[in-house]
Amino acid sequence: MPERRTVALVTLGCARNEVDSEELAGRLAADGWELVEEAADADVAVVNTCGFVEAAKKDSVDALLEANDLKDHGKTQAVVAVGCMAERYGKELAEALPEADGVLGFDDYADISDRLRTILSGGVHASHTPRDRRKLLPISPADRQGVDVALPGHAQAPAPQDVPADLPEGLAPASGPRAPLRRRLHTSPVASVKLASGCDRRCSFCAIPSFRGSFVSRRPSDVLGETRWLAEQGVKEIMLVSENNTSYGKDLGDIRLLETLLPELAAVDGIERVRVSYLQPAEMRPGLIDALTSTEKVAPYFDLSFQHSAPGVLRAMRRFGDTERFLELLETIRGKAPQAGVRSNFIVGFPGEEEADFAELERFLTEARLDAIGVFGYSDEEGTEAAGYERKLDQHVVDARLAHLSRLAEELTAQRAEERLGETLHVLVESVDGEDGAVGRAAHQAPETDGQVVFTSAVGLAPGRMVEAKVVGTEGVDLMADVVSDCREEAGR
Repeated sequence: MPERRTVALVTLGCARNEVDSEELAGRLAADGWELVEEAADADVAVVNTCGFVEAAKKDSVDALLEANDLKDHGKTQAVVAVGCMAERYGKELAEALPEADGVLGFDDYADISDRLRTILSGGVHASHTPRDRRKLLPISPADRQGVDVALPGHAQAPAPQDVPADLPEGLAPASGPRAPLRRRLHTSPVASVKLASGCDRRCSFCAIPSFRGSFVSRRPSDVLGETRWLAEQGVKEIMLVSENNTSYGKDLGDIRLLETLLPELAAVDGIERVRVSYLQPAEMRPGLIDALTSTEKVAPYFDLSFQHSAPGVLRAMRRFGDTERFLELLETIRGKAPQAGVRSNFIVGFPGEEEADFAELERFLTEARLDAIGVFGYSDEEGTEAAGYERKLDQHVVDARLAHLSRLAEELTAQRAEERLGETLHVLVESVDGEDGAVGRAAHQAPETDGQVVFTSAVGLAPGRMVEAKVVGTEGVDLMADVVSDCREEAGR
């Protein structure tokens, strides 16, 4: 019997990439590969790259080079790039980075096992020539369902008669024929679930649609099946991700499908919290706001992609809105759920951004009371409309505005955290460590991006427990809290 090959998946970038990595892990585990955590312990290291902005691309290249170094003094025999950067650049990346033994695009995912075996045996798999993936799908969203195009994170397990009897433990399909082809890569009580892939928006600064493709929703039954499977694996919170969750269902004939799906997801046995990310302000509708603020177990959490608030800059970005409309949206949300969490990202130094535009953005941030703020300095992204714009700002101006707004954002989010002193929050315990104590997140805090809750005592706490906790202190965006009660005990009374 041949020795089982080992593989490690190294994931960079966003939560969508994490789902894609677990799909790849599911495919590989089903085909007999042994999954290991550390690249140094694997025959092949698969690096799931990010191709969004220059900093992320540099991190991806660094990760590939670091994995390549293992070939000189470890078990690792091959390093393979997958993910957005690999899809976006393909053959160009392979030629520029010979340290990578393979560069695989999304179309290779279905055959990932064969691709890795070929590379490990000394063979060569020719990297693809990149193409605009929007052109692979019909223009009309209603015609996209069922089209045979690779959509990472959408893979389903085969029908029962095609499932091997000795499928490895912990690998879907544990919940029937429509369960996801997915293998968890960690034991966190939180997991992301893909609602859709791609994007139909045409923001002038963003290249994502060109390599992720047009918007395609997953069917509600598939999302529900995956959530049930994750709950069986011990997951307590799911985070719904895509490039634009507010568009979910438009290609299925129902733009309000998310409002219908949320209560069903929240009712899945074992799930304590459902969180929705990536919302477009211009597409927010009253019914969705109601669903997010009033559905039991659905976090009143609004990850709104504002990007700016000055009308002229937003129009140049091919986006909509202004300071007053955004503030009205926030007022509506908080009128329904005063404790609602709101986060957003902003770009400063966009071509043509005047001092008055920058001042308008400062005004919005000062009045918006956001829980978390990400600030980025504009830089050209190849293949985007904005890269060809005139009136580019000098780099020192961009850097100065970035530094100024970052300081302001830090002050404002710390002030917002202080406003929560005395509040009682539902907090999901994520980790308990003998030295560091216990840490969790409240409804207004998404993983990785929005701060955390540090418990004043870890006694009786365990990962996956949902507790009520009273905020007694702050440190930046982080909250310090005393446990008041166990939510399950409260529910049982």
